[in-house]
Amino acid sequence: MAIFTHVTLGTNNFDAAVTFYDAVLGALGINNLGKLHDTAMMYGKESFELVILTPSNGQPACSANGGTVGFAATSRDAVHKFHEAGLANGGVDEGKPGPRSFAPNAYAAYLRDPDGNKITTICFASE
Repeated sequence: MAIFTHVTLGTNNFDAAVTFYDAVLGALGINNLGKLHDTAMMYGKESFELVILTPSNGQPACSANGGTVGFAATSRDAVHKFHEAGLANGGVDEGKPGPRSFAPNAYAAYLRDPDGNKITTICFASE
């Protein structure tokens, strides 16, 4: 059983965030599942696991220092597509696609979304 029901990331520009996440998550085969309400978009494969939203308390969204949300990639090619899609849709490079020393066969890329949230995708396939 998973330990999370879902993850939420805040945004200050809902439309830009949806464009960004449609592109980077689409490169990984993760679907836009539609709106939860007017300012919250759900993403997942079969049920929602990620929600992009404007904060309900009315305060500006901000990124977590040291926080990273990681997405599984099925191939090294998908890691590259994720990174390229992010850069083309308002993301900022935080680590180009390539091998990582934290685990055998780890191959990852890191981005900051348009609101500064740090995201990654990682593949553990040998090639």
